[in-house]
Amino acid sequence: MGFMEGLAQVAGLLADRTRAAFCGALLDGRAWTARELAVHAGVAASTASEHLTRLVEGGLLVEHRQGRHRYVALAGPHVAELLESMAAFAGPDARPRSLRASSASEAMARGRTCYDHLAGQLGITLKSGLVGLGVVTAELAVTEPGMVWLKELGFEPSQRQVSRACLDWTERVPHLAGAAGAHLCRVFFERGWVRRIGSGRAVVLAPAGEQAWRELGIV
Repeated sequence: MGFMEGLAQVAGLLADRTRAAFCGALLDGRAWTARELAVHAGVAASTASEHLTRLVEGGLLVEHRQGRHRYVALAGPHVAELLESMAAFAGPDARPRSLRASSASEAMARGRTCYDHLAGQLGITLKSGLVGLGVVTAELAVTEPGMVWLKELGFEPSQRQVSRACLDWTERVPHLAGAAGAHLCRVFFERGWVRRIGSGRAVVLAPAGEQAWRELGIV
């Protein structure tokens, strides 16, 4: 498949509102059942199944079967970064139609997960703090002292790219992705420094997290 054909295929997959809604929900980094996604998008189970099959065949999602349940998740962080970048390019959402939608949109802008790392204002605060500490450069490359700092938080390098810039959908500047971004996000959740708001992607820095970030010199 040539470049233009591949580009057209991916664009076609995401051009449908239902498939886009599925991918947006899966940006929380978790696996969802087909039924959960159908309810989320407000479509019939049979319709959801057809759309999910296309997304799996197109390489954007992966599928896991467990008993009678069909679970799907994003195919990897590269898909999450593609979606976040496309959303940033598309521009801000239209004005929410309800107070509830407005509150949810504001919460997402303040802080959210972008697959397996932090995004929104919280993610940018983290990135700025790490730059100030010398953990990463302005281009988000991990420095030698930064690697020592990360290892003190339990980070172990792997085959995955250590760090990379991911264009933030709401802030329009890059936040930290890659193995380092994923590790920090995981540590923050495990230690109770960051917690989810409800069952979606929105997150908030807990009081314990505010103190810990101050002690680490992030803020």
